[in-house]
Amino acid sequence: MISTGSRHRKYTILPLTRVEGHGKVTIHMNGEGEVEQARLHIVEFRGFERFILGRPYWEIPVIVQRLCGICPVSHHLAAAKAMDRIVGGEHLTPTAEKIRRLMHYGQIFQSHALHFFHLSSPDFLFGTDGTAASAFEAPAEQRNILAVAARYPQLAVQGVMMRRYGQEIIRATAGKKIHGTGAVPGGVNKNLSLSERDVLLKEAERMLEWARGALRLARDFTMDHLAELIPFGSFDSNHLSLVRESDGALDLYDGVLRAVDKDGRKLVDDVNCQRYLEVVREEVRPWSYMKFPFLRELGPEQGWYRVGPLARMNTCSFIGTPEADAAHREFMELNQGRPNNVTMCYHWARMIELLHSIEAIRDLLDDPDLQGDDLVVSGPRREEAVGLLEAPRGTLFHHYRVNRNDEVTMCNLIVSTTSNNEPMNRAVTKVAKDHFTGRKEIPEGLLNHIEVAIRAYDPCLSCATHAVGGMPLAVELRDASGALVDRRVRDAV
Repeated sequence: MISTGSRHRKYTILPLTRVEGHGKVTIHMNGEGEVEQARLHIVEFRGFERFILGRPYWEIPVIVQRLCGICPVSHHLAAAKAMDRIVGGEHLTPTAEKIRRLMHYGQIFQSHALHFFHLSSPDFLFGTDGTAASAFEAPAEQRNILAVAARYPQLAVQGVMMRRYGQEIIRATAGKKIHGTGAVPGGVNKNLSLSERDVLLKEAERMLEWARGALRLARDFTMDHLAELIPFGSFDSNHLSLVRESDGALDLYDGVLRAVDKDGRKLVDDVNCQRYLEVVREEVRPWSYMKFPFLRELGPEQGWYRVGPLARMNTCSFIGTPEADAAHREFMELNQGRPNNVTMCYHWARMIELLHSIEAIRDLLDDPDLQGDDLVVSGPRREEAVGLLEAPRGTLFHHYRVNRNDEVTMCNLIVSTTSNNEPMNRAVTKVAKDHFTGRKEIPEGLLNHIEVAIRAYDPCLSCATHAVGGMPLAVELRDASGALVDRRVRDAV
């Protein structure tokens, strides 16, 4: 929608497409055609922190995963990790920890495949002159998975089959592909049978080969269009993630907090997850249902940070599987070992993690501990605990208090997309200023530039907030005097 007054124009992109959940973008331009303000608005409302109050703690890992149908395992495991500490069972048996790790890697694998092949690949695969801009501005009817399937059927099949493989791992470890019950306070409720293992092993090498191909596609697109992509929605930033406590390696399931600045200097390091409030705070702003996290010591103006695949590549010292580690070293060479702050490099980083996930899955499937029978532990009860892990989209915080009647009395969730709220808003502003300034008309293809920058973060708006319903899109273009120049409408879904 585009509306104007005598002094400015307002562009509204509603809804955002090819992301999980509902959101909109507003862009305000003055009479001289300059962008005055650009914002990503989250128009949903999430109430999970309130309506789980009073529920027994053992229900929470199952309830909170209803936040999302795309990454429920992340919430399931983060809540379970917190409840492990509530029951004094944080030191899991080898079988329980490895089953959970396998479940988590299956989640990472299927989620990254879904985003890359189904949601983002249309921004890479179409175009008329070989430039990134022409791909971003391809006709709207091409920018979807059906068009990908028509022109690149092998890629489309790979995306579907890779997601299916990850979901089969989740089913084997959690009981169901979506909203399973495998993780319980202090452990898991099932191991992996030999027959289940053999079915998954049979497909592992093919998944590994396809992951290599996806990584090549993401890397080659980035390197072939580097001059265009370096400035596209990019800016210097801090980065935060978990890393393995012993050596700083990438660890998607457990670890300690580390944050680095734009030059790689460590701002936070080796911080136990139970102390996350010493590191992170949240700010509220009136125009969004999402909060704005920041590093406590730097404050909201300087302490905002990025999370997710790009941040994890920048914070970790190395990756513990050989092919992904080699890919990580090449990735970091792009900026001579310093953090990579190119927003569109999120896709390249995401495919490195896709490769790492299938390498880890293959190794875990060969581990005999998965067939163990010692599944649950317990110890002294606690009344407060925190569970953190690296969800596909970034660091996920679950914080709970439980009273002596086993009822949850407090819940705070900092979802990955919430941590990327400020960076996504900055990306929107950067793209708007670079591509909209001085224009009297904004074609539909150019509006997609804004969405491309947001999609790089793979936001899950339904995780960060919560609501029901579809939303229409209406775009109006008016001149400086207020006269209607053009109007387009998309009906609600």
